[in-house]
Amino acid sequence: MEATPVLSSTCKASKALWVSQREPQIRGHAVSLFCSCSGVLDSPLNLWVKLKKPKFLHFLDPRANLGRTPAFNLSHSTRKRRITRKLINNRLIVSKMADFEGMAVSSDVKSGNMVFAPILEEGVFRFDCSADHRNAAFPSISFVNSKDRDTPIVGSGRVPSYTPNFECIHGQQIVQIELPIGTSFYGTGEVSGQLERTGKRVFTWNTDAWGYGPGTTSLYQSHPWVLAVLPSGEAIGVLADTTTRCEIDLRKESTIKFIALSTYPVITFGPFASPTDVLISLSHAVGTVSMPPKWSLGYHQCRWSYDSDARVREIARTFREKGIPCDVIWMDIDYMDGFRCFTFDQERFPDPKVLVEDLHLTGFKAIWMLDPGIKHEEGYFVYDSGSERDIWVQTPNGKPFVGDVWPGPCVFPDFTQSKARSWWSSLVKDFVSNGVDGIWNDMNEPAVFKVVTKTMPETNVHRGDVELGGFQNHSHYHNVYGMLMARSTHEGTKLAQENKRPFVLTRAGFVGSQRYAATWTGDNLSTWEHLHMSISMVLQLGLSGQPLSGPDIGGFAGNATPKLFGRWMAFGAMFPFCRGHSETGTIDHEPWSFGEECEEVCRMALKRRYRLLPHIYTLFYMAHTRGTPVATPTFFADPKDPRLRTHENSFMLGPLLIYASTISDQGMDQIELVLPKGIWLSFDFDDSHPDLPALYLQGGSIIPLGPAIQHVGEANPTDDLSLLVALDEHGKAKGVLFEDDGDGYEFIGGGYLLTTYAAELESSVVTVRILDTEGSLRRPKRRLHVQLLLGGCAVLDAWGIDGEVLQVTVPSKDEVSNLVSVSEKLYKIRMESAKRIPDVEKVSGHKGTELSRTPIELKSAVWALKVVPWIGGRIISMEHLPSGNASVLTQAFLLLIE
Repeated sequence: MEATPVLSSTCKASKALWVSQREPQIRGHAVSLFCSCSGVLDSPLNLWVKLKKPKFLHFLDPRANLGRTPAFNLSHSTRKRRITRKLINNRLIVSKMADFEGMAVSSDVKSGNMVFAPILEEGVFRFDCSADHRNAAFPSISFVNSKDRDTPIVGSGRVPSYTPNFECIHGQQIVQIELPIGTSFYGTGEVSGQLERTGKRVFTWNTDAWGYGPGTTSLYQSHPWVLAVLPSGEAIGVLADTTTRCEIDLRKESTIKFIALSTYPVITFGPFASPTDVLISLSHAVGTVSMPPKWSLGYHQCRWSYDSDARVREIARTFREKGIPCDVIWMDIDYMDGFRCFTFDQERFPDPKVLVEDLHLTGFKAIWMLDPGIKHEEGYFVYDSGSERDIWVQTPNGKPFVGDVWPGPCVFPDFTQSKARSWWSSLVKDFVSNGVDGIWNDMNEPAVFKVVTKTMPETNVHRGDVELGGFQNHSHYHNVYGMLMARSTHEGTKLAQENKRPFVLTRAGFVGSQRYAATWTGDNLSTWEHLHMSISMVLQLGLSGQPLSGPDIGGFAGNATPKLFGRWMAFGAMFPFCRGHSETGTIDHEPWSFGEECEEVCRMALKRRYRLLPHIYTLFYMAHTRGTPVATPTFFADPKDPRLRTHENSFMLGPLLIYASTISDQGMDQIELVLPKGIWLSFDFDDSHPDLPALYLQGGSIIPLGPAIQHVGEANPTDDLSLLVALDEHGKAKGVLFEDDGDGYEFIGGGYLLTTYAAELESSVVTVRILDTEGSLRRPKRRLHVQLLLGGCAVLDAWGIDGEVLQVTVPSKDEVSNLVSVSEKLYKIRMESAKRIPDVEKVSGHKGTELSRTPIELKSAVWALKVVPWIGGRIISMEHLPSGNASVLTQAFLLLIE
């Protein structure tokens, strides 16, 4: 039975796609699409796709164990020797992996409990299948210092609370750890779908996953990590420290299962008293987020593409004319000369340095894209210099691998080599001299066009540094390619501007990427499903050690409606990384593009963000120095409360709770809120609106606020400082404020001011004072505005001088009750009189958007696929929908060759 053809009217020539369950007669050549998982179907699945040209794609029986070279079904030390011999036979340089020779796993143990050793600090354990497996493990790339993972703590008498068991079969290592019934699972890195992960299965294989859905099993980043919250509220983290493709199977209740090529260690963190304690311990292993420059926490405006410097100036001017806060404008790939990295189109961007200087005058920074694919073209200085240094990823026969990306045929830097990273860093250093404020690393999974796998062959060879794992094929380094590129970019930016903090955004990443770059959640869709899902995705990344992330607000692919865009911006303005982005061919997606009602909601949302920047910046300082998370799920307020563990439309920034409506026909005045136990006091900025999220401050907390500025550079240390105070049941509250120059590294040497403020109620008087200070920065002379929250958005205001004791007299209970009542009435009036964003189901624009909203479903007895045509007709995504015991196709992406 053949499915209805899927037609894309936006292709240069419309293509018809038929998917059939039966195997047709071959009239052209076949291309094998290999399974990315370890499972086996009861019967082979043959899926044939007929394109305009007579080319066919089919899935082969995974029991044939294709998709990997035979050598990679052996123990890894054997694989190393096999690769070394191949390299020698092809007259390449002798493998540096010689240092790892002789580490073959000789133990006959096939299953059992893993052996352990305490490492790093109290409560952290390393598990291996055997002592031989321990000696055979590859170096850690996720750990800041691989030796920390490999060095046992001598004299520790503590034993782990939970011991994983293992089974080694067919070259794979299956690890399982059973936890108490009622355990909830989180983390697993960049994943779509639900917040609580029980019942889900993902595969760590960095994938160019345009138009992903809630069931997509491999996205752009790989984090073989699970954060488990036990019924008691305690938590434990589990890391499978392998760079290879890894299956994370959470389908069995309270059980974590990892499946990957042998051999790799498993690291557990905890159990500790809270999930935050687990994340702090994880940061001691894999590092904390790089301290971002303060301007990078403002709003970012991006599009594929602002195609000329005139258009960029127009966008910047409109932001300032309309009074909508913004700090950064982004340049996508079209600024380049023919998509050649490190070049500028001389007609559309004739003088980028002057452009950036002009942007700086109005408070904007400029970020520019760099991809890993380098055009294969003699005479192009980047290609020539890379070829001279012999730094390209190679094929098994020793020649540079060439694959198509945006410029056409491209070669790819081998970032596993220190000489390649140094070469790239030097190019970045020179590139920054053009006025570049930050760099965007895209397509670095690495993505490759015109191939079924959407990446380079797994048999390609990386001549890696010994400390990274030495000479290995691409299947070993694939998941860390993007991270190593981001590292090189970070280092190059720092070389160019030693007194400024680098800002790098990377699409692909791995555990530890936060040390070098921020990230975003990839090519999402302009749909309500993706709007809702963006909250959980940002939170999962934070729970996996990457706190600086956010989605493309409004959706990358397809046309947003006014309400969709406004609602997304309303709570997206509270994400750690805040950027609007949309793809070519769609309607404009700037905040003013959807009518005056949506524009006003966007303006109010971004003003909220800028008022909260002192608090957000403080959270990042704590994350950088102590490893604490920035954005967390609501259940972090009470990990013992099972009601909160599946909440997906609210999140927290420290003690600040953001509660959003992610349902199109329900505003904040129409949903019932479920708050954590304890005191939660609502507040606003006299801006309550049905499309804006509700804000609550936890009792016992103080957070700092600043003025509603248009960009970070507009702030002055002498500006009024506001403290928002919510007393706990004991009449006390405490909070911190971090201040420094907003950039550079003076804070490392003490050039900062960290102030702890405290408030206490005694005899109807709340006294606000400084409890403690750190740092050598002098306190600015400024006014202090204390806003004491009473509930129902009611506040008591008091003014004083920062650094001096300030007292606020609290009225009687009847007077407070009256204040709250009046405030609630005013809140209701604001909500009822607000100009709501109109309901518009569809907007006119790109003809391909309807396809992105309505996937085609194809099913059989044991499998189901969702097919979503890419706007432009190039890519369709196909995802496995697990059912029962079917476990073959996890995810594949097919390229329609024009």
